[in-house]
Amino acid sequence: MATRSLFFFKVLLLFLALSDSFSATSNGQGVGINYGQIANNLPSPARVAVLLRSLNITRVKLYDADPNVLSSFSNSQVDFMIGLGNEFLQNMSTDPTKAQSWIQQRLQPHIAKTRITSIVVGNEIFKTNDRVLISSLLPAMKAVYSALTNLGLEKQVTVTSAHSLDMLQTSYTSSSGSFRQEFIQFLQPLLDFHAQIKSPFLINAYPFFAYMDSPKEIPLEYVLFQPNQGMVDPNTNLHYDNMLFAQVDALYAAIKTLGHTDVEVRISETGWPSKGDENEIGATPENAALYNGNLLRLVQQRKGTPGKKSVPIDVYVFALFNENLKPGPTSERNYGLFYPDGKPVYNVGLQGYLPDIIYSSSASTIKTLNLWRAVMGLAVAGLIGLDMGVKMRMPLIIGLYLFALQESYCYGYTYSL
Repeated sequence: MATRSLFFFKVLLLFLALSDSFSATSNGQGVGINYGQIANNLPSPARVAVLLRSLNITRVKLYDADPNVLSSFSNSQVDFMIGLGNEFLQNMSTDPTKAQSWIQQRLQPHIAKTRITSIVVGNEIFKTNDRVLISSLLPAMKAVYSALTNLGLEKQVTVTSAHSLDMLQTSYTSSSGSFRQEFIQFLQPLLDFHAQIKSPFLINAYPFFAYMDSPKEIPLEYVLFQPNQGMVDPNTNLHYDNMLFAQVDALYAAIKTLGHTDVEVRISETGWPSKGDENEIGATPENAALYNGNLLRLVQQRKGTPGKKSVPIDVYVFALFNENLKPGPTSERNYGLFYPDGKPVYNVGLQGYLPDIIYSSSASTIKTLNLWRAVMGLAVAGLIGLDMGVKMRMPLIIGLYLFALQESYCYGYTYSL
């Protein structure tokens, strides 16, 4: 009897540990994480929900609208940016009902319980140099915005797109930033739309690539946010001590050339690989730890760029996990802060908890498994109570019973041992 009581008591302690982790205060404003899933060895989304909660990360960017992920984070405090893939754009640009259907199928079933704050329409469209795809971007964004408006969600969910810095013709010096001439005909109306609906312009910025291409010309300290002499923009006399901020201000300058100072730039991706091919100079765990660790400290200090000091930098780090099925060079599979087993790839001061329990958040099983939790709570109460005196037994049973009921209804997370 004592052995069985000890087993169930351990289960109860696990309940309590999870409950405490979900009541932690978040301090993740200004930093988010990209949650990619191009891998065959990642933990379940519900386990990831526990990991992110333990890390106090409350902003997540997905590259799709995975219903398993969105369901697993229901009733959590995590804000999601969900992705609408490039493959949908052409159809949506010519048939707005396609956008309406996508919203109804991918977003509407989840938005009552999961905090979806943005739809990222397309990813790095201009990098494809596909004119049909590029010309489809803005009509698709407008169709998505109209669909949200029809449902009364346009103020709750913003519409944007993510771009590569390859769209810039000039990025040095920052004040000389300009767009490639062939893209301006598309970017001008796109920026007009951003200003109209007050949505941010997202950029994927990777100083790693600039350093890899020119390691002799670019100081490593300049790209890793370490002490260095930096550079002074001769046109503005602004001093830059890191490349990421210089890149962001170059984009602001390019946007200004098209008549806009009313569109905010946010970083939808940035990071540093911990491993690379022989020619991928600088891809090491040490450099990745310095880049991401120093970046997180800047975000926590609410730093703005030299050109936009009053606007704290807004960043989504790439990425949560190493993704073993990503194509391309070795670096593509080694941007993660964590291995799939939840162990940090390197130390940036983030110590998280990835539970060993296998979680399930299927809507068809939630009620059954939550009832099981209540029954388990009663079992714990009964078995422990049998080992105790009569005077102590009843208060404990009542307390554990109430705890079990609370656990059953407070969280949408369910599990099996």
